[in-house]
Amino acid sequence: MSPARTCLLIASLLSAGALASPLAYVPNEKSATLSVIDTASGVVVRDIAAGKRPRGIAADPAGRTLYVTDAGSSVLLALDADAGTVLGTVALGKSPEGVSASADGQLLAVAVEEGNSVTLIEAASRRVLAEIPVAGRNPEHAVFSPDGRWLLVSAEDAEQVDVIDVAARRQVGSIAVGLRPRGIGFSPDGSRAYVACELANAVHVIDMEARKTLAAIPAGKNTAGIAVHPSGRQVYVSNGADGTVMVVDAATNTVTATIPVGKRPWNMALTPDGSRLYVANGRSDSVSVIDTASARRVADIGVGELPWGVLIR
Repeated sequence: MSPARTCLLIASLLSAGALASPLAYVPNEKSATLSVIDTASGVVVRDIAAGKRPRGIAADPAGRTLYVTDAGSSVLLALDADAGTVLGTVALGKSPEGVSASADGQLLAVAVEEGNSVTLIEAASRRVLAEIPVAGRNPEHAVFSPDGRWLLVSAEDAEQVDVIDVAARRQVGSIAVGLRPRGIGFSPDGSRAYVACELANAVHVIDMEARKTLAAIPAGKNTAGIAVHPSGRQVYVSNGADGTVMVVDAATNTVTATIPVGKRPWNMALTPDGSRLYVANGRSDSVSVIDTASARRVADIGVGELPWGVLIR
């Protein structure tokens, strides 16, 4: 092959790689696997062994390293996304749930249910920086604000979300919401937070500067998951008992569409361009795919048993 043709082939391969569709990673709590979905084809391309009981999932900004909470072993797994191999583990308290990564990828935060705490971890070294007690019992999610200054923590036995100052590594306040807060999402600019309150069947909208609830949006039964569109104009809410996802207009705080999905929809994720929403259906062992432009479910993809959530990279 001539040097010119070789250069053309390399350029084509690099271009194809750059344009490759993202992958969706689905932790299956009962199967102890991650299902990997090619978002272009809608096909599960492989399954990755992930401890004993995988729940929460996050990744570094490049998507090369996956971080998965293993509730069965009380550890955080660091996995090579390409090879599917374990790079290392971080010991945690009993029953870890949600994990999130700061936008710069430097920090990880894990909600530890039975410890009533959040574990703050340095991602590069996988070193525990702090164990931060929180007021809410049985914390489920600890989510970084877009600027990385704050963590909002939801707990199953609470009527508030707790606020952690990341630099100070301690809880500095709480914001009253509905009973049993679960999923949390931020507007892209960090000025608003959206909290699904399962037993209140509502989504609370929080003004982060004032640290108070601005609105409570009626939702379906057993509201669970939250995903915020990259534009900030729509907020997606899963309703576990109803088997639906609602679309909320962020400007008016009103529901504009209700979309049927599988049984017990839980945590969700959007593709980077916001065109597709992937919904983990815990009792259907599937992921529903929603076209956000038309607000329609366009596919259901079979995964492992008891899918907990979705990460897209």
